[in-house]
Amino acid sequence: MNNNTPVSPRPLSHLSDDVQRRVLSLAQLRDHGVPAGRAAAQCRTGGPWQQLLPGVFLLHAEPPTSEERLHAALLYAGRPSVEGGGEMPEQSGPATSRSVPAPPAQPTPPAASPVAAASPSPVAGPVAAPVAFGAVMITGLAALALYGFSSTPPLAALEQIDVLVPRTRRLRSTGCARLIRAHALPRPEQITGLPVAPAARAVADAVAELSDAALVRALLTEAVRGGHCEPAAVVRELSQARLLTRPFVVDAVDALLAEGRTLSEGRLYEMVRTYGLAEPFWNVDLRLPDGPHLGGVDAYWPEQAVAVELDTRTPRQGGRPEDDELWSECARKREHLERLGITVVHLTPRKLRESMEQQAAVVRTALMAADDRDPAAYVAVLPR
Repeated sequence: MNNNTPVSPRPLSHLSDDVQRRVLSLAQLRDHGVPAGRAAAQCRTGGPWQQLLPGVFLLHAEPPTSEERLHAALLYAGRPSVEGGGEMPEQSGPATSRSVPAPPAQPTPPAASPVAAASPSPVAGPVAAPVAFGAVMITGLAALALYGFSSTPPLAALEQIDVLVPRTRRLRSTGCARLIRAHALPRPEQITGLPVAPAARAVADAVAELSDAALVRALLTEAVRGGHCEPAAVVRELSQARLLTRPFVVDAVDALLAEGRTLSEGRLYEMVRTYGLAEPFWNVDLRLPDGPHLGGVDAYWPEQAVAVELDTRTPRQGGRPEDDELWSECARKREHLERLGITVVHLTPRKLRESMEQQAAVVRTALMAADDRDPAAYVAVLPR
């Protein structure tokens, strides 16, 4: 089909029901018979289209929504090169998008009828199967907004949409799309059909661009309190991004770890009561009579000599000596208790959150096995 093929006019409205047909790359337009020159003509002043980013077109003249900007940023970052030539040289540039999110409609197959050259939308034939964005994903504040974080600015207030791309990409950041390069890309989550970086990675990418200590602390706290990720995952991402050298980030991490422990303790109480375990002594110190202090545990059943310890340790950046010392001390404590005949069950916050019933079964098994073990040494149980 060419531009001289006589067809019946078709209005632009047939493209307006699905963002994946409103936002198209030049390659997609070419697949439907629209050459680059014609696409550019549609974007002239007063024309029916607009070009959101290099090689990415919006097939209407109204201000783009956040949903359309997100799709545009992914299309721009995900294609192998700039349309019509090689990749752009590396450089960074400001972003200027302001928009409002809306969940995308499920794609529905458009009718396979052509469009006239005189139509405001010269796309011919079926337009847009579900978009493949390549190995890229939304990250940073835009990703956190998609996760539903209340502490992030709304998408309407964001001037930049961060997109995580392979480090070998040579496209430049431009317009509303800011590219963040990664040596290894995580497996994305799918939110409203869009690839989004895991919450912990999105938090780290957001923190890298922030200098507001209160916002950083709010983001880290909400990431844990909202159940989006565990403290260890956030700290690991912050460490890999070399952000733990910033004092306000370290302060926020300390608050994050305290928040994470509080939540984990709450889940431990819930596990004991939900699954009918005997009530233990909570948060106690163990000590040999007239002897040395053995250490604190989060729950202890003295008759069965079973202790539960929440493993909320989180290694910091660079293998700090104090972290190594903490891990060694925990290992020594566990070995000492087990030599005394005390069974120590370690539960991680993630296991408590994701498989509480299974962890309750582990503790129940340890309690039931007490009759088959040699009696443990007597220890004093003191409030912690």
